[in-house]
Amino acid sequence: MNNHYDVIIVGGGMVGASLALALKQSDLKIALIEAFSVKLDQQPSYDDRGIALSYGSQRIFETMGLWSKLAPYSTTISDIHISDRGHFGATRLSAKQEGVPALGQVILARAMGQVFNQAMLEQENLDLICPANVTELEQTEQHVIISLNDGQQLSANLIVAADGANSTIRRLLNLAVTENDYQQVAITANISTERPHLGKAFERFAETGPVALLPMSDNRSSLIWTVNTGEETELLELSDQDFLNRLQVHFGYRLGKLTQVGQRGSFPLKMTQTQQPVQQRIVFIGNAAHNLHPIAGQGFNLGLRDVAVLADKLCSTYADCGDPELLHDYQRWQQSDQDTVIKTTDLLVNLFSNDNALLGHARGAGLALLDILPRTKSHIAQSSMGLANKQSRLARGIDL
Repeated sequence: MNNHYDVIIVGGGMVGASLALALKQSDLKIALIEAFSVKLDQQPSYDDRGIALSYGSQRIFETMGLWSKLAPYSTTISDIHISDRGHFGATRLSAKQEGVPALGQVILARAMGQVFNQAMLEQENLDLICPANVTELEQTEQHVIISLNDGQQLSANLIVAADGANSTIRRLLNLAVTENDYQQVAITANISTERPHLGKAFERFAETGPVALLPMSDNRSSLIWTVNTGEETELLELSDQDFLNRLQVHFGYRLGKLTQVGQRGSFPLKMTQTQQPVQQRIVFIGNAAHNLHPIAGQGFNLGLRDVAVLADKLCSTYADCGDPELLHDYQRWQQSDQDTVIKTTDLLVNLFSNDNALLGHARGAGLALLDILPRTKSHIAQSSMGLANKQSRLARGIDL
C-alpha cells in the first residue's frame, strides 16, 4: 500500500469537488480520484449548462467561503413563473414575498468548475489523483483498499462514491438500483430573448414535459426542454432559426421573440436510486446515490445537501471516518430528505408529463388555486429553496 487516507473521494465533478472543499479546514487527509485532468478543466460535467442553485445551496457555499468566488458568475432568480401550456392558471413565486434576497442563482457549470478546480489545487490537505480510474476494490473491517488503472494502490478509512449516475464503485460492489426510465430526453442550450428576463425563471409544462428558461447573464436564459425519446434527433438537427421557431410555439412570448440559440446538447432522463447507499466504509452521494429528473431543479441541490450533512459528520468527534455509527448517523439524517425529493420529483413527472385532457384542466385549476393560497405557496417556495428540511451546520452558517 503506497498511501493511506482518512477519506478518498471518487469523482471530481460538482458534488465530489464540493465535499473536498467542505473539508478544507479539517485535520483529515483526503484524496480525490478523477478520470479527467483537473488542471486541464476537462471534467465533462463542467460544460455550458446553466446550473440552478437554490438559496439553501448558496448559503452552504457562503459558509464554505466559496460564494464570493462564484457570485461574479451567477445570476439571481428573483421570481419563478409556473404555467401549463394550453390551460388557464399559473403560479408565481417571489423572493420578495418569501423575505429572502433570492429564490436561487443560476451559474454556468464551466464557471463552477474553474472556481472549484482552482480552490482544490490550493488545498493543503487534499491530494488530487488524476487522471485515474478505480479498477478494483476490497473492503476490510479497518479500511477499504482500491487499485487504480495506473498501478497505484490506496487505502482509506472511508470511500465516498461521488462518481455519477453510472458509478464505477456501485458496479464494483454489484449493488442494485431502483430505476425509472421516463422515455424522455432533455435538450439544453443558452437562449437570447427580445425582452429582458429581469431575473425571472419560467417553467411551462407541455404534453411531453416541461420547458424551463432560467435567467443568465447578458440577457440569456438557460434552456431545459423535455421531449419524448426519439424526438430530440430532429430538434438537434434543425437550423438555429427553425429550432427557435419550434421552441417559441412551446414556450410562448412571455420574453418576446426568441432571438438566438447557442450550442445545443441533450441527455436522457431517468430516475436511479442506489438501494443501499451506505456500505461498510463506503457511502454514495450525489448522482451516484440518486439521479433525478430536472423537472424540479433539485438534482445538484440535493447532492450538495448530501455533502453538507456528510461533512458535518466527518468533522465531528468520531476518530474513524468510516465508523459504522457515523455512517448510520449520516443515513438517518439524510435519507428522509433524499426519499422526499425523489418521490416528489417522480410525482411531478407523472403529473405534468402527459397529454390527458382532464388531468390538464385539473393541473391548470391547481396552479390557479395555489396562486391564491399564500401559506401553501410559501411552503413550496421554501422546499424549492432547500429550506424546508432540517439544516446541517454548513447550511446554518456554522464553520466546520
